[in-house]
Amino acid sequence: MSTLDRRSLLGLGAAGIGSALLTNRAAARAPFLGTQAPAFHRFMIGAIEATVVSDGPLPMGKPAASFNGFPPGEITKLLQSNFLPTDDIVLEQNVLVLNTGEKLIVFDTGVGTSKSFGPLPGKLASTLVKAGIAPGDIDAVVISHAHPDHCGGLVDINGQAVFPNAQIYISSADLDFWTDEVKLGSQLKPLIETARRNLLPLRDRIVFYKDGQEFLPGVQALAAPGHTVGHSMFMITSSSETFCYAADLAHHSVLLLEDPRGTFVFDTDAKQAAATRVRMLDMLTSDRTRMMGYHFPWPGLGHVVKHGEGFHYIPEPLKTVL
Repeated sequence: MSTLDRRSLLGLGAAGIGSALLTNRAAARAPFLGTQAPAFHRFMIGAIEATVVSDGPLPMGKPAASFNGFPPGEITKLLQSNFLPTDDIVLEQNVLVLNTGEKLIVFDTGVGTSKSFGPLPGKLASTLVKAGIAPGDIDAVVISHAHPDHCGGLVDINGQAVFPNAQIYISSADLDFWTDEVKLGSQLKPLIETARRNLLPLRDRIVFYKDGQEFLPGVQALAAPGHTVGHSMFMITSSSETFCYAADLAHHSVLLLEDPRGTFVFDTDAKQAAATRVRMLDMLTSDRTRMMGYHFPWPGLGHVVKHGEGFHYIPEPLKTVL
């Protein structure tokens, strides 16, 4: 009642006061729901219906543990100026699904059953169902590269195919590199084990794509090496529209765009990754191509523009109606 002045009380009358107090009391008693809407988002690429489905976030910890090659203090400055936490990097996992009318195509598969990144990721199978997409209906799974957060969801905890009817597409360079038994004796062992566990049981259904090849209708592979030897991004064309699924071209929409020559700790060849990033971002900027980043803030859709010596990411406004 202390928030109601004398004039308001007189205007309300007894019934009005009772109603106002009842409303306030009811609102105060309402429990926190603690839930979000199901993590999928639909949009159109020409005549293709696209859906972004989340596999859940990846907590990476201290920024300096994952991002290198920045001048002293620049990481903190960039994060602060973009209103982002400076003590913990969290990357999203935005899985793209295309319905071309003829085929259902999934791009990358999240971490699967691995608990290496904690309890938050590994939700792809359940969020696909919430989005009305049955894993058994998927015709093709495109793997941009064979890191655990991209190929880790191909098989379930029992080693069975999560997408039982899908052809698997990957670059031969990445399959060879990340399933190499010799590397089990190196520091890459956890990554090699995940790739072998998810890819080798499905070897008979794997098809290789090549740089520049339209290997599925409207889907063209573009080699973007450095993050891994065979890392690729994909240009998707329908009607008069072209869209880029950039995969891991840049892991952070601020740090590696504002300063694209910075590096990421899991790059196989950090120098090559930076050079590839600058070249591809220049292309996306010049062509004004709408794009999607696998690790960008949900749902990862937007455009890139030139900004000083680097680039700037502009998220796309979300539409609630297709």
